[in-house]
Amino acid sequence: MNTIPQHNHDAGRRRALRLFGGAGVAAMIPLGLLPGTAAAASGLGMPKPDEKVEQTLERLFGKRPLQAAGDKMKVELPLIAENGAVVPVRIESNLPMQANSYVKNIYIITDKNRRPLNARMSLTPDAGKLSIATNIRMGGTSDVRVIAETSDGNLYQFKQEVKVTVGGCGG
Repeated sequence: MNTIPQHNHDAGRRRALRLFGGAGVAAMIPLGLLPGTAAAASGLGMPKPDEKVEQTLERLFGKRPLQAAGDKMKVELPLIAENGAVVPVRIESNLPMQANSYVKNIYIITDKNRRPLNARMSLTPDAGKLSIATNIRMGGTSDVRVIAETSDGNLYQFKQEVKVTVGGCGG
């Protein structure tokens, strides 16, 4: 009988996977990627299937009032987006970014998307001046909201309708 000499490669591979798997889980915890971690503690919770914008706002902010951003935030969005898959958003703010008063989170919410929350960006005072640029996806014409949440719990909202000629959230 021909036998192939067995080396202990499988045992070494299993040890490496256990080691790196544990490191991967440890890396995911601060990112809030595991159930019961920082994401759950932050109150975001999981969106429900086909969640409406009112439900999203309630889930994220409870009963806290949304104040008009006015001159506190400048948001650039196109009035017409030719392709809903790539809609540029640029956000700047003159709200303070100091240790005792700063913009803690920026939320981008598209009212008529199947899941309205497009993005949540967390900031620290070390960010300095608030200036963010990104792209979002839109399924069709909708209001887009940019909401700044400050460290003291205030919410400032900018809202604008964006007309989409070709939807980008296929489905």
